[in-house]
Amino acid sequence: MGRKPKAEQEQVANRIEELRNAAGLTRQELADQVDVHYQTIGYIERGEYSPSLVLALKIASVLGASVEEIFWLDEEEA
Repeated sequence: MGRKPKAEQEQVANRIEELRNAAGLTRQELADQVDVHYQTIGYIERGEYSPSLVLALKIASVLGASVEEIFWLDEEEA
């Protein structure tokens, strides 16, 4: 099996915005807790950026959810 062209690679979907809002956190507050710029949280929420494993684990910890509850491969975008 060959590697998919970049345009056909899987996209990572997430529930960060939903869980962040449920926790009563702003993008800035979540960003401060995981040590990134607030715009990075926005990029991740919109699916424009896939976080590193370390950042995904930090986000999951702050939001009180497992990585699998927050992130998944969006097969429809692949």
